[in-house]
Amino acid sequence: MSNKRIAIVGAGVAGIALAIFAAKQGHQVSLYERDSKVSCMGAGVTLWPNAMFVLQQLGLDKEIQHMGGIPRCIRQLDRHGVLQTELEFSGANTLSAFPSVTILRRSLMDILARTLAHLDVKKHFAYPVTAQDICALKREFDLVVGADGRMHSVVRQSLYPEEVYPSYQGFINIIGISQLGIESLDNAILDFRAPSERFGIVPVKEGLCYWAAGWSTPIDHQRPLSSWYEEMHQRFGTWSEPVQDILSCYEKESLKRIFVHDVDPLPYWHQDNVIIIGDAAHAPLPTSGQGACQALEDAWHLAQSLKKESTLESILTAFYQQRIAKTSAVQNIGRQLAQRIFTDHSETQLHTTGPSPKQLSEFWMQGLEFRR
Repeated sequence: MSNKRIAIVGAGVAGIALAIFAAKQGHQVSLYERDSKVSCMGAGVTLWPNAMFVLQQLGLDKEIQHMGGIPRCIRQLDRHGVLQTELEFSGANTLSAFPSVTILRRSLMDILARTLAHLDVKKHFAYPVTAQDICALKREFDLVVGADGRMHSVVRQSLYPEEVYPSYQGFINIIGISQLGIESLDNAILDFRAPSERFGIVPVKEGLCYWAAGWSTPIDHQRPLSSWYEEMHQRFGTWSEPVQDILSCYEKESLKRIFVHDVDPLPYWHQDNVIIIGDAAHAPLPTSGQGACQALEDAWHLAQSLKKESTLESILTAFYQQRIAKTSAVQNIGRQLAQRIFTDHSETQLHTTGPSPKQLSEFWMQGLEFRR
């Protein structure tokens, strides 16, 4: 397509990545964000090889690796620290031709924001876009992209007369950031499990890590945050030593309590010149490990699609058809794992066999192989 006027709603991973790609292609990009600065929800993110592929296309892979860590494996353990399974990443990384990198979300967003700052993108912060604004943007711009998150996507709502509501999956995560001794984590992602409870620890570098404590519970917005944090200590305070170390030393300002929702696969992502991407379109559970990765893939695929000489309708339809199978698979994987952890109370469910390196690589790089 010839250069277009593009409005992007939401300055998260998907929105900024698309803004960078589109601006570099010569499109006139305007970015709208409800917050007063770049959005930074979450403690950390694992960027699997498919995400690192996209970040290489953005020219950011080396900086991401410098700021992040490269874990060598994931270990699943019971609450006492007894090893159940271990999966090495080196084989899958080699087959994929890209590493797996762990990074704090604030570091990732800072890198994306600094890259964006050097481009000719009109940025509108502290600008909560309304349904009426969507109508105006549709008239002013050739393309309006909703990258405004899973919970309150105004752009998604504009596509569906009867609002699509995120679905609560029956568990919470309390997330945070900690600084531990390097030897405590052994450069391994640690996944401690018990029936209906999970504590995951992800190393970044030099003892820095992010983590999530999760358990089954009804939604209760009236309960004080301090009470939720106290329950976390009560539930996990006697677990294996790395968990105890985390609970005795974390950045209090990094704590967040999240009632974990996702969005059912949607029958379409666009109407006319409006489209949704990232969590607004296909928010997976954190148990999928692919939320940010699929957001980055969306940005890259849509940017590639905009290079085609075709009508906007055919471009957006083809983009959806290209992405829906993979994003739906990610959603299903996340739900299945969450159900095993937080719904099935059988101790036998704690021991699960992971995919082979070949299976992992093929899934990660699906749709990207021809660009490697």
